[in-house]
Amino acid sequence: MSAETLQPLIERLARARGIGEAYHTYKGELKHFSLATKTAILRAMHCRVDDAALLEAQIRESEAAHPGGLVGDVVVLRNGARAARINTPAIEQNALLRWKVELESGGERRGEVRTWELPERGSHQQDGRWFVLRDLELPADLPLGYHRLHLDLEFAGSESCALIVTPDKCHEPAELAAGARLWGVAVQLYSLRSANNWGIGDFGDLADLLRLAASAGAGFVGISPVHALFPSDPTLYSPYSASSRHALNVMFIDVSAVLEVQGSRRAIALMADPQFRARLEKVRAATQVDYAAVASLKMPVLQAAFERFRTEHLARHTTRAATCRAFLRERGEPMRLHTLFDAIDGYLRRHHGTAAGWHNWPEEYRHPDNEAVRRFAATHADDVDFHGYLQWLAAEQLGAVRQLARELGLTVGLYGDYAVGVNASGSETWSDQSLYCTGAAIGAPPDPIGLGGQEWGIPPQDPRVLKRTAYAPFVALIRASMRNCGALRLDHVMALFRQWWVPRGFKSADGGYVHYPLEELLGVVALESHRQQCLVVGEDLGVVPDEIRRALPQFGVYHYKVVMFEQKQGEFVAPAAYVRHALATVTTHDLPTLHGWWSGHDIDLWEKLGFYPDAAAAAETRKERAVARQRLLHALIAAGLWSGEETAVPEFSDRLARAVHGFLGQTRSALVTVQLEDMIGMLEPVNVPGTSSEYSNWTRRMTASASDIFARAGVRALAAFMGEARRTDHD
Repeated sequence: MSAETLQPLIERLARARGIGEAYHTYKGELKHFSLATKTAILRAMHCRVDDAALLEAQIRESEAAHPGGLVGDVVVLRNGARAARINTPAIEQNALLRWKVELESGGERRGEVRTWELPERGSHQQDGRWFVLRDLELPADLPLGYHRLHLDLEFAGSESCALIVTPDKCHEPAELAAGARLWGVAVQLYSLRSANNWGIGDFGDLADLLRLAASAGAGFVGISPVHALFPSDPTLYSPYSASSRHALNVMFIDVSAVLEVQGSRRAIALMADPQFRARLEKVRAATQVDYAAVASLKMPVLQAAFERFRTEHLARHTTRAATCRAFLRERGEPMRLHTLFDAIDGYLRRHHGTAAGWHNWPEEYRHPDNEAVRRFAATHADDVDFHGYLQWLAAEQLGAVRQLARELGLTVGLYGDYAVGVNASGSETWSDQSLYCTGAAIGAPPDPIGLGGQEWGIPPQDPRVLKRTAYAPFVALIRASMRNCGALRLDHVMALFRQWWVPRGFKSADGGYVHYPLEELLGVVALESHRQQCLVVGEDLGVVPDEIRRALPQFGVYHYKVVMFEQKQGEFVAPAAYVRHALATVTTHDLPTLHGWWSGHDIDLWEKLGFYPDAAAAAETRKERAVARQRLLHALIAAGLWSGEETAVPEFSDRLARAVHGFLGQTRSALVTVQLEDMIGMLEPVNVPGTSSEYSNWTRRMTASASDIFARAGVRALAAFMGEARRTDHD
């Protein structure tokens, strides 16, 4: 078959599968996606693109308004909108339609109507037959939730589909809805330093930080994602390339607080060993997190704790054992598969030296339904139970932190982070291989920060499969992430509308956009937000399409405003021009600290690691940074936070840090976040590693404990961030 014959069919199938035609670059130029890009994305979606007959069949299936007949796989209705779009044969205009809504709570609603009585919303032809799209009005008082819609059309048959009724907007705490403003502290949990942790921040440290924040008047504490990583290989430590978002990172368990550790002779003996104590002191004193060393300390002690749990509780069917079992049952199939994955991954690494991740496993283990996997689950039940025990411990400790937030009276409490994707070889993709398209990766088109585009190594979800499953995988992920949070940040929220797919073997700049059902996904987010009483923040940085700009306020999702990026027409946006429904911050977890940005240490680091194409590019970036510093100083002067007589750009200082955060406090945004590192104006800059390898294998830790940082920053300064003590330093 010639390329000329296939091209129009490929183009048509690409449109039907949500692949875009073009996009506007950050320079405002319109760039069309190539046929090669569209073809490669279709292949990643498991489409056949080399046969005309197969292409036409896939086009018919993808273009059909309702492939299943009367209804599709799911109907999503926002509160107040009760018209379900149905697909009726044109010939059956007088047929009787009986409908039933099977409620999530167990009740039901019924009704019947003649098809001609239903409002028409268009017609179409499918396989030689004409159909009319009609709106079926359902009761206005349907409760929010996940229901089932059953239809029985006379002469045409019966069908059913999922029916999701969502609120208009996401949850917003009453205080914020009434006009209050709150400030909070953001921290990378792993970087916390204390006398008690084992070289990495843990949930016990998080509880201590909550107490400190509450005592200073904060309304929340923000943390980086706590999604599960790879216990078999601690060097795979990125929270934004997790193994699974259904589970938690067990390295955050506060080992000393585990009941079985305190009662295990083996655990106590391990911790009392002089060599163990020396290794523990070494990781506690380290300036960077040594993940492998931390895991080598924590995992043997946790294994000893599990042995005690197995003999003292599981074997005796105690109340504590029942609580653990109930937790695992409640978390369902995703948790069962995750603990099984971790058990297999650890076994293969220990006994065969296999690299972490299911793509490195022998073929017989690469699908959870395989017979070898079932045999493993039966013969290595203790290994699986161990990982289930770890997940239970982590969930119990994180749940206790959220309860503490309530007891302390924090309006929001924990502000969590939902990563946009997962590692291609982790348990989440292994558990649901039909959903993830591992022949491509999510990324971003070229922008001023990444001139060559970005490819994040995380596989996208197929929007068609998402809809066919009535968004059940998405519901489960959002629910798991909101469970212990009073607010949740959706990383790269634009992914709910479109994702930049980079097919395997393609440059990042040569990817293309694939579109997702934005309003239906945001409806699910809003429903889970209300159920979990969790405010939602959408990370809308970079190239933000108009559809996202409109949808976020419509669904009550807060914007994400970063002072460093808020510049228009060559000037920093004035505090009064910030939107109310937003979380504002000076910098973020993946940007330099204020000190690093002002001093240009991030540019030094990028240059040292070879991220600039040449010395001229680095020099140009330094020139742009110098201009940005001058503009920020002008903004501080205009806001009355810096003397107008001091127009020369100063060196970084505690005074400057307070002025910038005073600027943040003057914004109209309902929430403002202070990075814990920035609470001390004079923190030393990040040490620049010698090589990219060294950089990728270490994570910087705090230079001081959280309590020291709070003591040095001072409660008055924190209050001033919110404008409660607005005065300039020169007054």
